[in-house]
Amino acid sequence: MLSTMCCCSFLLSLTLFFLLISLPCVLPFPIPSHGNGKKQQHNNSNLHSTNMDPFEVETLFKIMELMSSDSNWRVSYPSPCKPGSLWAGLECKPGNDNRVHVSRLDFGTFPNPTCKKTAIFPSQIFDLPYLESVFFFQCFTHTKTTITISPGRISTSLTQFSLRSNQAFIGPIPPQISSLKSVQVLTLSQNRLHGQIPAEIFSLTSLVHLDLSYNLLTGTIPNQLGSLRKLEGLDLSYNLLTGPIPNTIGQLGLLQKLDLSSNSLRGRIPDSIQNLHFLVFMALSNNKLKGNFPTGIDRLQNLQYLIMDDNPMFVPLPFELGRLAKLQELRLANSGLSGAIPPSFSRLLNLSTLSLQNNRLTGQIPVTLSNLTHIYHMNLSKNLLIGVVPFNPSFLQRLGRNLDLSGNPGLCLDKSDAYASVKIGVGVCGSNRAGSLVQPLKKSEAPTGYCRLFNVLAVLGVWEMYQILFYL
Repeated sequence: MLSTMCCCSFLLSLTLFFLLISLPCVLPFPIPSHGNGKKQQHNNSNLHSTNMDPFEVETLFKIMELMSSDSNWRVSYPSPCKPGSLWAGLECKPGNDNRVHVSRLDFGTFPNPTCKKTAIFPSQIFDLPYLESVFFFQCFTHTKTTITISPGRISTSLTQFSLRSNQAFIGPIPPQISSLKSVQVLTLSQNRLHGQIPAEIFSLTSLVHLDLSYNLLTGTIPNQLGSLRKLEGLDLSYNLLTGPIPNTIGQLGLLQKLDLSSNSLRGRIPDSIQNLHFLVFMALSNNKLKGNFPTGIDRLQNLQYLIMDDNPMFVPLPFELGRLAKLQELRLANSGLSGAIPPSFSRLLNLSTLSLQNNRLTGQIPVTLSNLTHIYHMNLSKNLLIGVVPFNPSFLQRLGRNLDLSGNPGLCLDKSDAYASVKIGVGVCGSNRAGSLVQPLKKSEAPTGYCRLFNVLAVLGVWEMYQILFYL
């Protein structure tokens, strides 16, 4: 009887199963639309009028014909801001004059209009009186072009001006850049701009984010930098800048991101940096900075990333860094640092990466470093450290090959731990045999444009917020 009931139950379940899989799939919710074009059509569907100023329409067509051969724009889109007729990369907004106006233009990335090989910078964009944002990405790659700005034609609505990854975008940054009075986000990164940073750029007091990284800019950082009191993000990395970091940088009281890495900056880091109380990310690596760390550096209580590899500092490793409670990454490799590793570093309970390789550090490794429960990369190789490695087997196994202590002849591993852990680049105490070397961490370097900025901020886990904040 029991077997009969089980058999019936099984057959019933099998019947229901085949019945279910034979039914058409019905989604309870609509699939969200991806792609800028559809999103923009939705955003513009509430436009109460398709009436556009004829001059503005003609200007838009001239820009499109100059930039892209994707379409016969006049024929395909005779009413550019008409709902349902919008092309991706174009946004329009209604004005108080019962007309609709072009508010945004994006070029170069799908589904936005692509740029033809003969495309040059369209100065006509400044003739669009209601334009708020313009974005060129990998547009100017074949025909050399420069920024052309005619004073008196600038839209007072323009708040975002971005040109990124344009190999044929050359020349100096023109002083007329000062005409962009309303700009809050100015991004001119990964181009081939050269010459000095014009002092006029620092008259743009509405700037929140300034990115001139990955160019060929020379000269010094102007002292006028301190006038950008609203600035939250500054990236001048990967240029050919020289001279000192201006002391006026301490006037940027709202600054959260500072990247001056991979230049030829000299001298001491100014003490005024201690005034940047909101600073989260500071990258100064691969420069020629030397001397003592800034007085009061422990006042940067919001600092989470301190990246200063490859500078000829030649000073003792400061214990004050152990007071930066929110620090997640500390990278000071190849900087001539001396003295012992301060025991205060054991207070950095949020630390995930510690890179101190290729310095002149002496003494024993503080046993309290094993209290760093969030650490997953530690490189202390190529120093003058001595004594028994103080880490227990579980710590050694947790870090595995992300722990490198090689190149410290005075270090050794206790026999009781030698076979309970991976090899970490040191020998067993009392043995003449060297331990098997592990692959060292790659040399630390500051994050780059949109790519390195993402590697560092992936650990932070909230950098999507900063991407929005900085319009990266």
